Amino acid sequence: MHDVVIAGAGPVGLFLASELALAGCSVLVLERDADPHPPLKALPLGLRGLNAGSVETFYRRGMLQSMLTASGVGAANVGADPEADQAPAPRSLGHFAGITLDVGDIDPAALAYRLPGPAMDGFMTSLEAVSDVLTERAETLGVSIVRGAPVTAVSQDEQTVTVSAGGQDYSARWLVGCDGGRSTVRSLAGFTFAGTDPLFTGYVAKVTFTDPHELPLGFQLTPTGMYLRTPLEGHLGMMDFEGGTFDRTQQLTREHLQAVLRRVSGTEATLKEVHLASSFTDRAMQTTTYRNGRVLLAGDAAHIHSPLGGQGLNLGIGDAMNLGWKLAATVRGDAPDDLLDTYTTERHPVGAAILDWSRAQVATMNSGPNAPALQQLVRDLMGTPDGTTHVYRRSSGLFHRYNLGSEQPLIGRTAPDFRLADGTSLGDLLQDGRGVLLDFNPQQHLSEQATHWKDRVRYVSGRPRNDLGFQALLIRPDGIVAWAETPSTAAGDDLCGSLARWFGRS
Repeated sequence: MHDVVIAGAGPVGLFLASELALAGCSVLVLERDADPHPPLKALPLGLRGLNAGSVETFYRRGMLQSMLTASGVGAANVGADPEADQAPAPRSLGHFAGITLDVGDIDPAALAYRLPGPAMDGFMTSLEAVSDVLTERAETLGVSIVRGAPVTAVSQDEQTVTVSAGGQDYSARWLVGCDGGRSTVRSLAGFTFAGTDPLFTGYVAKVTFTDPHELPLGFQLTPTGMYLRTPLEGHLGMMDFEGGTFDRTQQLTREHLQAVLRRVSGTEATLKEVHLASSFTDRAMQTTTYRNGRVLLAGDAAHIHSPLGGQGLNLGIGDAMNLGWKLAATVRGDAPDDLLDTYTTERHPVGAAILDWSRAQVATMNSGPNAPALQQLVRDLMGTPDGTTHVYRRSSGLFHRYNLGSEQPLIGRTAPDFRLADGTSLGDLLQDGRGVLLDFNPQQHLSEQATHWKDRVRYVSGRPRNDLGFQALLIRPDGIVAWAETPSTAAGDDLCGSLARWFGRS
């Protein structure tokens, strides 16, 4: 019997499997598809963006260079000189509702608690690249992956979960559904999936144009929808505001795609050939809880929304990073009684906020006689420094804050990449998946308290190059600040209480 069975070998399932295996759990991943490299994962249809928060996550587990190499991106494009006195201004920014924003309008002064390091910006990649890196990591850590094994049945009792997949039964102490927006695990385990119906059908395709000059590059908002051409050869995206009525069981023919393109573009553009195509909608749904007994959900299995703003992959990676260490501690038996419940209480609000962010963009892009006026208003507001900075804060993945019961503004947020005088960074210290107690002004009582949790928390003392006004911080394995001490006060609970809250009995 395995400790954990994960349904789905996409990026979220593989990242979670690696987190669990890193903590010593036995993990089995069951994947529906037999082919690990389906065409939809490769460029151009597999094009995805990792935001700065996800880049930071890969960095903190020692996978950033592998991700950069697999994605064909240079380290200089995402990192900053760690010897610099302050973090550079962000260099990458997406869009809001197809409205391109100027990264130069971001106000760096409004982005508190940033320190220079290898992970400062997001970058473009593909699902294939992310999956390849994570597959190699999972297998290196001893994760078993069975492909061509769709889940067909799930049952659980107080001690175990039984999963039927590919004609076999598998038992585990826990099951996590990471099997996508049409999750079988979610359905079989009885989760409630609630939200809003779609307003559009979207399409992504690899095509050959007869007359590509008819369609300029970039996002193009029109009175009837939106279309997108990227520099990737033949890459076409479209949104058709017809109420999301296209039936995904229908074949995506050249004739259908051409009719949609002409309708939303207002041109006579002709598709000579369609090589590959897929459709989606802006249906925005979320489970009411991320846990039902011994079954949990992560990624698209827990929440779906339109791909506007490229938040889906990043939201799922955040789920896996939050859940991994908590589930592993529960498996080991050293977790506080309610630790696993904090997965839902922390991640559900983040998911709900992303769904609303997606809905706001769809409402802005919706067609109709009043649409141009609304779009111009949003364009004017987003084009201000405050508006652009707000979009960056909402989309970068660096400024989510969990409510951990403290008014100290860094507690509940991702920790800056503190760097000690010897060159060791927080990113280096988090690679083994343990928590970290950073003591910038070595204090014996802190060292003594940390000793009781030394198998779960690494105590590190030394002067940092920039302490940002802190004397000591407790960092959870997911990089979130759980406790902080300043020269004037100890924020939140006392250190011993915070250690017990997040790491269990000593």
